[in-house]
Amino acid sequence: MNNESLTPNKDTLPDYPIEIEFPDITPYEKGNSGIPYLYTFDSGAAGPHVMINSIIHGNEVCGAIVVKELIDMGLTPRQGKLTLAFSNVAAYLTFDPQNPDKSRFVDQDMNRVWTKAILEDLTKDSSELRRAREMRPVIDEVDFLLDLHSMHEKCSPLCVCGPLDKGLELAKQQASPAWVIRDEGHPEGCRLRDYADFGDSSSDKNALLVECGQHWESSAVTVARDVTARFLVLHGVIEQDDLPSYWFQPLEPIMNIVKVTEPVVATSMDFRFADQYTGLETFSEAGNVIAWSDGLPVKTPYANCVLVMPSIRQLRPGVTVVRLGELCI
Repeated sequence: MNNESLTPNKDTLPDYPIEIEFPDITPYEKGNSGIPYLYTFDSGAAGPHVMINSIIHGNEVCGAIVVKELIDMGLTPRQGKLTLAFSNVAAYLTFDPQNPDKSRFVDQDMNRVWTKAILEDLTKDSSELRRAREMRPVIDEVDFLLDLHSMHEKCSPLCVCGPLDKGLELAKQQASPAWVIRDEGHPEGCRLRDYADFGDSSSDKNALLVECGQHWESSAVTVARDVTARFLVLHGVIEQDDLPSYWFQPLEPIMNIVKVTEPVVATSMDFRFADQYTGLETFSEAGNVIAWSDGLPVKTPYANCVLVMPSIRQLRPGVTVVRLGELCI
């Protein structure tokens, strides 16, 4: 059978409606920390430095809404410090509903630049690197980071905890979302959640990345509020009554842990999935054809294989189009 008849291409991808209004964040440019669009509040009492980060990708608006709401309500920590950040503002401000994926970044993916070697190599320059370098002094002081994201495709929310045991333990303590992805990151570069001490097993510092849903669905904001509220309570920054009750959603009865074993990276523009996958599809048997790459089949390598964030919306050579994970059962 001709694989052309089996596999949807980029032109057949669904157009998701934009259900969320992108708030104006320009009034927050000054911040209060000496760094634009970044606020740090100090309780004056001993405790951890906790950070809620948003829009490391400019089209992922749910985090920006939550950070704005926390600033507007005047939330202050009961102990330690609380940092609230709008990251890739330059990309966010280019958002065009007629071309909504374009504002993911300006020059390069800001969530692939987080190694000391890259940040300290001033021969390398981009809009995203300049912003990462600007934010880095504060991030270096953070003990616990929650990085709020959303996804290209409509998928259940998931928590990305990294490869270390400490990340998995934090995800379990957080208890939301119910799907937890344990992974090594992306071959294109290091994410913020894996940066420096966050990715060091000998350090007590820790981070989670939460994919709250499809970029522009209203439920992504509901998830972003819930995971943020739980993260702040977990680390003693606030008490539950400090936030509106509707920020907290019921917990799912079961958590699903997926260990990512390998990425599928496009080697050319000739890549197609075998179906309209959106994420967390689970194949009970090995050998299922899930995609075609340069005319060759891509198959599930083992039983209980889970597709983690499949998408060809950003398709180009070298981009990870899906990661394969083993459901821990």
